Amino acid sequence: MSAPSAFAALDMSCCLRSLLLSLNLVMAGLTPSAHAQGMPGAGNNGAAAPGPVFSDTGPDAAAYGAAAGFPVGTRATASQLENLVGTYSHFGEMFPSRQVRRATTPWLFKRAPEPAISYKFGSEQRSISDYLGQNPTTALLIAKDDTILYEHYQYARTDRHRFLSQSMAKTITAMLIGVAVSEGKIKSIDDPVSAYVPGLADAEYGKTSIRDLLHMSSGVAFSEIYDGQDDIARLSRDLFVEPGKDPVATVAQFNTRATPPGTKWHYASVETEILGLVLRSATGEPLADYLHSRVWDAIGAEADAAWAVDHTGQEIAFCCFNATLRDYARLGRLLAHDGAWEGRQLIPRQWVLDATTVKPADGHLAPGTATPYFGYGYQVWLLPGERRRFALLGIRGQIILVDPATKLVMVHTAVRRKPSEPRSYAETLALWFAVLGQLGQ
Repeated sequence: MSAPSAFAALDMSCCLRSLLLSLNLVMAGLTPSAHAQGMPGAGNNGAAAPGPVFSDTGPDAAAYGAAAGFPVGTRATASQLENLVGTYSHFGEMFPSRQVRRATTPWLFKRAPEPAISYKFGSEQRSISDYLGQNPTTALLIAKDDTILYEHYQYARTDRHRFLSQSMAKTITAMLIGVAVSEGKIKSIDDPVSAYVPGLADAEYGKTSIRDLLHMSSGVAFSEIYDGQDDIARLSRDLFVEPGKDPVATVAQFNTRATPPGTKWHYASVETEILGLVLRSATGEPLADYLHSRVWDAIGAEADAAWAVDHTGQEIAFCCFNATLRDYARLGRLLAHDGAWEGRQLIPRQWVLDATTVKPADGHLAPGTATPYFGYGYQVWLLPGERRRFALLGIRGQIILVDPATKLVMVHTAVRRKPSEPRSYAETLALWFAVLGQLGQ
């Protein structure tokens, strides 16, 4: 797998116009079996027995390598279509990674029988089974607070596979920044980056506030057009291709101020990478260890996770976290409760509210302005509308959707053929809106 293919982030700014058009049409070392949380269910809609449902196939399974058992391939071939299913469920084993240990005492979801779920897409009325039959979704889970309502796996994936987050990891990084602020390890997000990463003192990014990095509004030029010659390709090669470069020197090469900070949103994965450097410096801990001690253990994660690292051992803050589907659902539930878990505040509530709300002074971050559809918070995507709803997104269809008002969470992992397929996101959102309408009472 080439570095750009493996680590490219979602190029939302160039694809969301198509997404908006599609949405207009729409709106017209894993745990033992003791932690499996329910026996396999019987099937699709209606009265299936509570429990995960597994399928050995999926849409275009032959093209995705079914005959070979959905192979992983090598690092050089991991992004080829026939290896995507294997790659996106074994990434933490293929690339150097740091373990995030599972909880000492797992917290278990309750279960309820599967509800019948239908949604309208364009002029068609479709069922959730239709969705899985037409989209290369490796796993799909819907939970309402502490209860799993739907959990299906395709392409011979199971509840023991760890699925690649891609850019959903950005939100994890931002939430850890909030924890570090609450502990006094980061004094203020209005501090310049150089206060924590002295090696960037002479760079434009060193003069940028942590807040502007959280909002991806630094004003520093950075290109993500995925032509193999852009800045995300340079960043990826420097971090992941042996022998690699020092991460501080790597991010310092992007040093042209294009617009004043805090005035324009521009998607740039390098800004999350710098947040990771700030976090490591401020806490004195690897990101994976900090995540385990502050969040992962406390939410009762049932499986070890893994976070890819560069050659220096620094976690790749902008991508490449790997976890089981239910552990992603636990993370979504934590965010739905604004950082609280079973009466204990793990992430400051005000931080989560600030992270998922656009203030009047930050109009450039609002839905319809930052992008034609989504707004942007602290490394998290904000849905339009009066109610606060948000999403963690990653290329090829990695999504966690959260509705704090109803405590509904939907976790979606996939292996879409193209990194960015706007219409496919539109159908996933159509399903989500239907879930809110049908299950959100």
